[in-house]
Amino acid sequence: MEGAISSFRRGRHTVHTSQMIVHVKGIDKKEKAAELVGKTVVWASPAKKEIKGKITSAHGNSGALRVKFETGMPGQSLSQKVKIE
Repeated sequence: MEGAISSFRRGRHTVHTSQMIVHVKGIDKKEKAAELVGKTVVWASPAKKEIKGKITSAHGNSGALRVKFETGMPGQSLSQKVKIE
């Protein structure tokens, strides 16, 4: 399954650089997104390094996912594809 990183998880004054918001095509409800909690997400950098993360929860009511990665994510990862295993 594939998804796309849409944004960092952020608040009004803070940006959580190791947490990202991911949208998956075909998932448009909070209940469907909740079924994916606990799965592993992998982003491959242009240098062929893989950064792994874990889906922690649904984000909002439209089926987005919150993913916590093991390290801070670079800005170049925005709008790129990730694999969900």
